[in-house]
Amino acid sequence: MAEPTEIIARARRGDSEAWGEVYRHYAPAIFRFCRRILPTREDAEDATMEIFLKLRDRFVQYDADRPFSAWLYRVSANHCWDQLRRRKLRQDKETEDVDTMPITHPDPGQLEKLITERSGEQMRRALRTLPARARMALVLRYYAEMDYGEIAETLGVRQAFVGVVLLRARHQLREAMGGAPQSETSRGNS
Repeated sequence: MAEPTEIIARARRGDSEAWGEVYRHYAPAIFRFCRRILPTREDAEDATMEIFLKLRDRFVQYDADRPFSAWLYRVSANHCWDQLRRRKLRQDKETEDVDTMPITHPDPGQLEKLITERSGEQMRRALRTLPARARMALVLRYYAEMDYGEIAETLGVRQAFVGVVLLRARHQLREAMGGAPQSETSRGNS
């Protein structure tokens, strides 16, 4: 999807109407991103609003020579990291709807294919066992469909390290899922 560079430039100059267009264009994707990282729908809704409030205040920090979406996902990932750290410090376990949370996306990538081959509950359980960086890397790669450079920038690591993070994360996810991605019921139907 092409970035609306003219609208972004106008929003950066303080045009409120353009800012609304930027929000309408990107907010649904950022909400879905946050929903995959944070434990509850309410957390994701709050995070989406907070991220866009931060963006508006920090728009001057955006380097127009770089893709806006990469910067937006970096701000979003950092915000989610902060939320997860605060949650861990408080030992707040607001996960009542995590077991019933639908993990769907209209354009499934490789991770979504694995999700559909396993029950949603199995996948949620497996994702919860992953360290935050591994979970974030998988979501950035297979849900947000970022390349290694964008993931490196978002996670604040060297690009050469992204492959290692993803390799470990996929291995951890496979182990948490109990090996092969095929479910018991689909094996019985073969």
